[in-house]
Amino acid sequence: MNNNQPKPHPLISLIPVAVLIMLLAIVIALFGSDSLSGGSQIALILGMAVCVLISTVFYHVPWSAFEKQMTKTMGGIFVTLLILLSVGMLSGSWMISGVVPTLIYYGVQILSPRFFLVSTCAICALISLLSGSSWTTIATIGVALLGIGQALGVNHAWTAGAIISGAYFGDKMSPLSDTTILASSAARVDIFKHIRYMMYTTVPTITITLIIFLFAGFGHDSTVALHVEEYTQGLASTFNISAWTLLVPLVTGVLIAKQVPSCIVLFVSSILAGIMAIILQPHILIQIADDATLSSTEALARGLAITYYGSTAIETGSAALNDLVSTGGMAGMLNTIWLIICAICFGAAMVASGMISSITAVIVRWVRSRFSLVTSTVGTGVFLNIATGDQFISIVLAADMFRDVYAKQGYEPRLLSRTTEDAVTVTSVLVPWNTCGMTQATVLGVPTLTYLPYCFFNYLSPLMSMLIAAIGWKIKRIATIPQASDNDSSF
Repeated sequence: MNNNQPKPHPLISLIPVAVLIMLLAIVIALFGSDSLSGGSQIALILGMAVCVLISTVFYHVPWSAFEKQMTKTMGGIFVTLLILLSVGMLSGSWMISGVVPTLIYYGVQILSPRFFLVSTCAICALISLLSGSSWTTIATIGVALLGIGQALGVNHAWTAGAIISGAYFGDKMSPLSDTTILASSAARVDIFKHIRYMMYTTVPTITITLIIFLFAGFGHDSTVALHVEEYTQGLASTFNISAWTLLVPLVTGVLIAKQVPSCIVLFVSSILAGIMAIILQPHILIQIADDATLSSTEALARGLAITYYGSTAIETGSAALNDLVSTGGMAGMLNTIWLIICAICFGAAMVASGMISSITAVIVRWVRSRFSLVTSTVGTGVFLNIATGDQFISIVLAADMFRDVYAKQGYEPRLLSRTTEDAVTVTSVLVPWNTCGMTQATVLGVPTLTYLPYCFFNYLSPLMSMLIAAIGWKIKRIATIPQASDNDSSF
C-alpha cells in the first residue's frame, strides 16, 4: 500500500473478515464436509472482492497494488503447491505398494488400544523433530497411524488430534523446520537460542498433551468395535504383506536425516513405492488399470500412472477397509490447491489494502504490560492465520508489526520469536481455510473442525505462552534497548 494513501479505519478493515466468516458459516451449513469442493473457494473470492471494492472506491488503492501483492505471495507458495502434488503421489503409491497396509498389519498387532493415542503423539513428535516437517510426517506415518487407529476402534478425530499434536511439536522445535527458521530470522534471533527459549513453553505443553492422550487411552473400551482380525485378514488377502515394503520408509527416513528438501524426499519416496508396487503388488495395479485389452506390461504402467495421479478403489471384502485403502492421488489434492490459491488471494488483498496493518495497529496500542504485549502478539498471530490463510505470511507480518514494540519496551527479541511460533505455527492447522488446515484435513480425510477439539498441543501452546508471560518465568528486560533497523538482517 502506498504510504500517501489513507489507511482504512479498523472497523472498516474488519468488514471483509466478517463477510468471509459469515459466508464460510453459510457454506459449511449448506455443504457440510463437501464445503472444500467449491463453496469455501467462492466465499474467499467474495471476501477478496469486498476488500478490493472498499479499497478501490473509498481509499483509491489501484488494482495494480493488489496484482503486485498477489504475484509476490503466489511466488512464495509455489513450492508448497508442488509439495502438495508430491504428497498426493506419495499417499497413493504408499498405499498401493503395500507400505501403509504392511505398517497397519503389524501395527494393529503391536500397539495396545489403551496406549495408542499417547504412542501416536510421541511417534509423530519424534519423526517431525528429526524431519523438520509436520506435512511430511502426517502424509507418511500419520496416514498409517490413522489406519491403525481405525482398526483398533479408536475414534478417528482423536487419532488425527494425536497425529497433528505430535507433528506440530516437532515442526515447531526442529532446527530443520522452515517455520522455525522463518520465525527466528524474522525476529532476528539465533535459531538455537530461539529453540532453547521455546522449551519453557513447549515442554510443559507437550507434557500436558501426552498426559491427556494417556488418560484418554485408559478410557478406551477395547472390547467395542475392535476390528483387528477383520483388518489383518482383509489386508493379508488383498495385499502382499511383506517386510520388504518397509525399505521405502527406511530410505525416506535416511533422506530426511540427510536434510534433503521435503519436495525431493516425497518425490523419491513415491518413485520407490511405485517400483515396490510393480514388484510386490502387480495384481492390484492390473485391477486398477481395469482394461482387459492391455498386455500385462501396459496394464502395470497404466495402473501405476493412475495410482500417482487419480483415485483408486480396492475391494478387500470389508467396507471399512475399502474406505481406508482408497486413495486420491495428485487429483485428490486439487481441491486443496484451489482453496489455497483463493485463500492467498484474500490474504494478499488484505495486505495490499492496508487493512491488516490497520487492525493490528489498534491491537498494538493496547499494549501496557508484559502480559498484554504477549497476549496481543498471540491474538494478532491467530487473527493473521484466519485473515491471510497462510502461516508463513502470518509469521513475517507478526514479527514485523511487533519488533519495534518489543525493542522499545526492552524485551528480548527471542520473546517475540517464541511468542510468534506459539501463536502462529501451531494454530494454522486449526483454521479450515488456512493452507495447513486444508492440507491436513485432505491428507488425513478428517475435516478440520472435526479434529480441532483434540489437537490439544496446538491450542494449549498459545495459552501456555500467555501463562508464562503472566508469571514472568525466564522473561527478562535487556539493559540496552536496541532500535530495530530494516537494514539489520543479522540474527
